[in-house]
Amino acid sequence: MTGHPRIPCAPPVPPASDASETAAGKAALRGALAARRGAIEPVQKAAWDAAIGARLLAWWRAQPVAALGVYWPLRGEADLSVAYYELARAGVRLALPVVLARDAALGFADWRPGEPMHKDAMGVAVPADLRMVATPPALLVPCLGFNAQGYRLGYGGGYYDRTLAVPPRPRTVGIAYACLAAQFPSAPHDVALDRIITERG
Repeated sequence: MTGHPRIPCAPPVPPASDASETAAGKAALRGALAARRGAIEPVQKAAWDAAIGARLLAWWRAQPVAALGVYWPLRGEADLSVAYYELARAGVRLALPVVLARDAALGFADWRPGEPMHKDAMGVAVPADLRMVATPPALLVPCLGFNAQGYRLGYGGGYYDRTLAVPPRPRTVGIAYACLAAQFPSAPHDVALDRIITERG
């Protein structure tokens, strides 16, 4: 698998207007990007997920970490479960994010692929046996969108921004589909990601 889609990705989403600097503008951009991600055909999505997973494993082999914060896919995010199993088999300690409070940084829980899960109050899957751990030294950060400066567009909750503001700052690897590249301004509280992996590179 080369990671290049047979069906070309749509062009990057441009800024809608000057209003993109406002909350309403970003909300509109989030809606457009979510619709674009939701329109990806399942077969194409599976191929892109496999390509992203392969690139993630290559990144880890080049820059190994003993522990890695991962994510449970929501709303059409890339499903990297195959790569997670490979990392776990290699001895990497995986952790899933846990929402502790609405305006707080994320906590992290030890996670082993295949163990029982349940949904928390926000509808996010977490281990049924919640074993909290320290923030891992590196995090995978799912992106609804991303720009050329390495900033991500999430769902607007600010959880990752608050998490990255707590020292020591972990290394960050954004995960996104290439067709979700967009133009949008960063806010003062935004933190640029160290790297972004897509199916194209």
